[in-house]
Amino acid sequence: MQLDNLTNTVGEWLRGTGPESDIVMSSRVRLARNVAQFPFVSRATEQDRTEIEKFLRERIAKSPAGAALDYIDVGGLEEVDRQFLVERQLISRELAEAQGARAVAIDGREQVSLMVNEEDHLRIQCMHSGLDLEAVWAQIRAVDDAVGAVVPYAYHPRWGYLTACPTNVGTGIRVSVMLHLPALVITRQIDKVFRSLHKISLAVRGLYGEGSQAMGDFYQISNQMTLGKTEEELLQQVGDVVPVLIDYERRAREFLVRETQQNVHDQVSRAYGILRTAQTISAEETMQLLSRVRMGVLLGLIGDVNLADINSLLVRTQPAHLQKLRGVELDTRDRNIERARYLRQHFEGGEPRANAN
Repeated sequence: MQLDNLTNTVGEWLRGTGPESDIVMSSRVRLARNVAQFPFVSRATEQDRTEIEKFLRERIAKSPAGAALDYIDVGGLEEVDRQFLVERQLISRELAEAQGARAVAIDGREQVSLMVNEEDHLRIQCMHSGLDLEAVWAQIRAVDDAVGAVVPYAYHPRWGYLTACPTNVGTGIRVSVMLHLPALVITRQIDKVFRSLHKISLAVRGLYGEGSQAMGDFYQISNQMTLGKTEEELLQQVGDVVPVLIDYERRAREFLVRETQQNVHDQVSRAYGILRTAQTISAEETMQLLSRVRMGVLLGLIGDVNLADINSLLVRTQPAHLQKLRGVELDTRDRNIERARYLRQHFEGGEPRANAN
């Protein structure tokens, strides 16, 4: 796979076509697996890691799932290419920043990725647009079964799948849903919602998962523990709470339109105006402004702007994507200038259109 070919495409999860995709950006399931005869990555020598990567590369290629995947040597990539894959949610920051032999196998739709030598020997991930956990689970289970048929997983009859982190022992599953919750942020209800989620053992993380900060009002909701529960129970735990969050966000949006429409329209119009005219702009500010514009599109406050385009800009204005699109490495100052130029070019000719109401 040529990474340069990905710069002009977007993954399926960014197309905004799935169920409830006005609020739910994506649904993801990740499985942690280890190979029985090798030490965990944290205890592995450089030679061990090389042997693990070679073993999994050969076995994945021989598995029924392997034919649909492109295998990429992450250890041999430049830093900007590794960050590019992180921005597309195809690898984790941990894999990008690790040392030694490591890799990722990706399908053409960017729904499936298999990370080799991250925290565990193998991290299988599947991601769909919108609220689509059942379909994601069906797909990742098929990939896991295909790989498991040729890879001897580390498994204990009592404890289940053995993983590097104790919180993943058992099923090794992490179920997560990425939501866009700007109205709950604006109405200052977001902290109350998150406190409630923590009480039922659900974790709240930023756009890029564990350790990342929330940007642009995007949040990942996921299970914290796996031991003692089945995959179906964990899917249900997350799946049951998401519709409640969707309802809260929709009610907050209705409140904003009903009670403070002028203020909301002003925020959206200002955000749209800055994106169309800025001469220099940071990634953080861009995310926040795109968040407001995305909400404005969905509330009917802006016309002639496609939701999928806004979703795509959330990724394409990130640092590595800008550098890949430009074809040169850029420092922070030049990235901010290039980001503004890219946004102006994208929105050129577009005009905000107020709702008749």
